[in-house]
Amino acid sequence: MQAAFIQGMGIGGSLIIAVGAQNAFVLKQGIKGAYSLPIALLCSVIDALMITAGVAGLGHIIEAFPLIKHVASLGGAAFLLWYGTNALKASFAAKGMEMDKAENADSLRKAILTTLGISLLNPHLYLDTVVLLGSISTQFDDLARPWFGAGAVFASFIWFFGLSFGARLLAPIFSRPAAWRYLDRFIWLTMWSIAAAIIWPYLSVFSSLHMVF
Repeated sequence: MQAAFIQGMGIGGSLIIAVGAQNAFVLKQGIKGAYSLPIALLCSVIDALMITAGVAGLGHIIEAFPLIKHVASLGGAAFLLWYGTNALKASFAAKGMEMDKAENADSLRKAILTTLGISLLNPHLYLDTVVLLGSISTQFDDLARPWFGAGAVFASFIWFFGLSFGARLLAPIFSRPAAWRYLDRFIWLTMWSIAAAIIWPYLSVFSSLHMVF
């Protein structure tokens, strides 16, 4: 049981910690001190639900119906392109921490909707969390498998709460407008890179079909 829990923490944590769209958003909101608790809690709960679903066998259903993956992938890519474009636009507005809090603090509703979009429209949530963790969990017996899932869920809560509240330590750095510009451009590159990686296989298939016809 203990070994399964520790392995769940290690594998789940390694998948979550990789810089991605969700982490970049949580980091920025944490630096701003904007709704850190609800954002961290929402991200953790979504991850917990997906991990539980994967361990319970939902990953096999996703693999059996590729259309689900394709819809999630293209919808997620469109959302990431939109969010990345907004981050790029924001990077050209000179602002520091105090100005950013005063002029650009999102409403709680907008923050929650963005968190939901950037989480649920991210195909990696389903491929990594549901399919991959679900597949790995099959190596454990029926008694140890829930402990593996619990370890991955625990790692998710530690990561998102640590990132959301720990980001405030960077606030003094982001009192300078240049720091915000670099962060926004980093977020833009992250979002667009992930979107490009998602879209590229579809472009390759389309190009091959075009050459055939």
